[in-house]
Amino acid sequence: MLFQSAPSATEGMTAESDIRSGRIRVLCVDDHPVMRDGIAYALKGQEDIELVAEAGSGEEAIALFKQSEPDITLMDLGLPGMDGIQAVEEIRRVSCAAHIIVLTSHMGDAMVRRALRAGVSGYLLKHMLRTDLIGTIRKVARGEKAISLAIAISLASRMGEEELSAREIEVLGLVSFGNSNKRVASRLKVSEDTVKTHMKHILQKLRVNDRTHAVTVAMQRGFLTRVD
Repeated sequence: MLFQSAPSATEGMTAESDIRSGRIRVLCVDDHPVMRDGIAYALKGQEDIELVAEAGSGEEAIALFKQSEPDITLMDLGLPGMDGIQAVEEIRRVSCAAHIIVLTSHMGDAMVRRALRAGVSGYLLKHMLRTDLIGTIRKVARGEKAISLAIAISLASRMGEEELSAREIEVLGLVSFGNSNKRVASRLKVSEDTVKTHMKHILQKLRVNDRTHAVTVAMQRGFLTRVD
């Protein structure tokens, strides 16, 4: 079984959660039905939390957010089509007060920073759902931020390092599919020398010596967004 209910159904209840029906209304967004089923099971036994809708894509999440008006949205990052952070940005455009908790297997610092800039209130690794899901929902419902210690350490370890620019990420993304500098230049309609300059800066920023290692590090840190 993927999840278990928290031991106390009323622990952490506050006036803040009593917004509409006396319960924290939750929208769950994940493209894996088994994950959604596990989350539904975990929330089922909580007297102060109600699962009001489930979505399997970013587009569906936006529509259901407008329809169900949840207090909390649980958002997977690795969605097909529109990714989770794009969905967060759209939902935040619908309601700047939306409380969104990211659910992901990825803790790369670049991905975390992108999510925080998009306006998420919590960032929870999927392997922590069994122990931390309920408490994180209640914490965010109280208006607090919820970032795990492991993620905070990951952010701190990269503090002061330069981030890749949007163009550098675009170049490295094309490189990750085996494209040569010449082909990347053709795709982006720039000179091959420009691509070489971008690659030089990418290697310097990621502190690596070759293209393959650059792609690996960029994936680990979340600059390239093939995430679960």
